[in-house]
Amino acid sequence: MHCFIYKSLKKEYLYLYTIHKDNFSKVPNELLISFGKMEFVMDLYLTPERALAREDAGKIIKCLANEGFFVQLPNQKEII
Repeated sequence: MHCFIYKSLKKEYLYLYTIHKDNFSKVPNELLISFGKMEFVMDLYLTPERALAREDAGKIIKCLANEGFFVQLPNQKEII
């Protein structure tokens, strides 16, 4: 699955994955507000076997297929 990744400029280590570039129509408005300004980071082709640094690619693919977006939250170490 091809996806597009954006980072929040408001909150460090907060990322949004979408299935369409620059199309946030599936993302709830409250979530977009909490992200603040976003910057496009990269596009990526995901397969269930693909190793990612922080998330399980299969989990992201399922979420993108069902919801149209995925939010990668910062881990506890990054929040402190």
